[in-house]
Amino acid sequence: MIRRQRNVKVVATLGPASSSYDQIKALFEAGADVFRLNMSHGEHSEIAERHAHIRDLEIEMDRPICILADLQGPKLRCGVFADGGHVLEIGDAFRFDLDETPGDKTRVCLPHKEIFEALKPGATLLVNDGKIRLKVTECSPTHADTIVEVSGEISDRKGMNVPDVILPLAALSEKDRNDLEFVMSLGVDWLALSFVQRASDVEEARELTKGKVALMSKIEKPAALDAFEDILAASDGIMVARGDLGVEMPVHSVPPLQKRMVRACRRVGKPVIVATQMMESMISSPVPTRAEVSDVAQAIYEGADAVMLSAESAAGEYPVEAVAMMNSVAQSIESDAIYRQVIEAARTPSRTSVSDAITAAAREVAETTDVQAICCFTHSGTTALLAARERPRVPIIALTPKFDTARKLTLAWGLHCAVTQEVERFKMAVVQAAKVARQVGFDGEDDKIVVTAGIPFNTAGSTNILRVAPVQEKLIFDGGPE
Repeated sequence: MIRRQRNVKVVATLGPASSSYDQIKALFEAGADVFRLNMSHGEHSEIAERHAHIRDLEIEMDRPICILADLQGPKLRCGVFADGGHVLEIGDAFRFDLDETPGDKTRVCLPHKEIFEALKPGATLLVNDGKIRLKVTECSPTHADTIVEVSGEISDRKGMNVPDVILPLAALSEKDRNDLEFVMSLGVDWLALSFVQRASDVEEARELTKGKVALMSKIEKPAALDAFEDILAASDGIMVARGDLGVEMPVHSVPPLQKRMVRACRRVGKPVIVATQMMESMISSPVPTRAEVSDVAQAIYEGADAVMLSAESAAGEYPVEAVAMMNSVAQSIESDAIYRQVIEAARTPSRTSVSDAITAAAREVAETTDVQAICCFTHSGTTALLAARERPRVPIIALTPKFDTARKLTLAWGLHCAVTQEVERFKMAVVQAAKVARQVGFDGEDDKIVVTAGIPFNTAGSTNILRVAPVQEKLIFDGGPE
């Protein structure tokens, strides 16, 4: 049973460069803990094949593997031009409208009437990942007149961003709803929601999924930052999607925003992924830049639950090398003495419940005595996430009789997840914990573990008991040894 020698998790996006069983297995062996299925690319048949490969790999490796399906979200794009496109110069006047006639140097169709309904004079429009910036001078429900502030070439179907306006768009497009129904039929563990602007966007998805999958909100809009605490409360996890966030906001504002969001997620014990362009150069290079390594390191120092590869593993020339590099950076940073200082300095004490107190006590016992691991029994995942929130110095083993819970928890910081049999008494839970601890390498004669659980069992958030036990703990069942 493989146990990673690090706490932060690595998310690898699958795609053309990583779609076969052998390729996915190579990514897992290089260090990938979670596989992302990007619903923006690939047919349903391709997605289903990758999903099946992951589940087959899970059986071969005898370890739960987490699958994250990432919905595309509404995509705003301009129309087409009669001759392919034009260069817009600073000071040029340019109109967006609903007329589907091919565009020219002065105008183009923007087939999103909801944008015109929300625009006001002074609003900013960004084209082609922010390379072109225009200021709205006059607008109506059918058009918007603008002045070019940053020049660039506009061409067919370039992406549009409207950073300073809350758009009356549903977070789930028709494509998203179809994709949601499809991945739910496959069985995924997390669903990432794009273009989240408000908590109600998450609540809408919650109603559709009926609690069968954990929901992760991607923060990529200024409006989402304004409503961040509400979105965090409504979500099971957060993805800091720095790509669009860096387009819609000044790029220099993204690092402090990332730090604040990571700390907020740590405070409430909800997983947070730092994503986008982490090792972008490895799409075409076998090694990353020093700046990229520093970027990954910063997310790890902040205590993020996971760092994510996108095109690097999905379409790059060196997908396995990218995962291996992420794994190596993580191991190096977490072995640095300063890492523990930074992690512990950013810890936010929470003592609002018995469960909080027990998990905090487990960390303190583990760090002040000769204990090799913290083992927590969990059904819903709450107990394990509380343990992960503490960011202890020793490994955390999350034990659950529910395979879907084990898969979901694989995303969280420091959790080694194992599926065990149902237990009805705490003594049996201790024995199961000791058994798994031995399987993952804690098998010394004097090795000890801290075991936490909730009594009665099967009650979410009821962690109320703690015991220090030797890993050689055994129990007699049916007249014979364990």
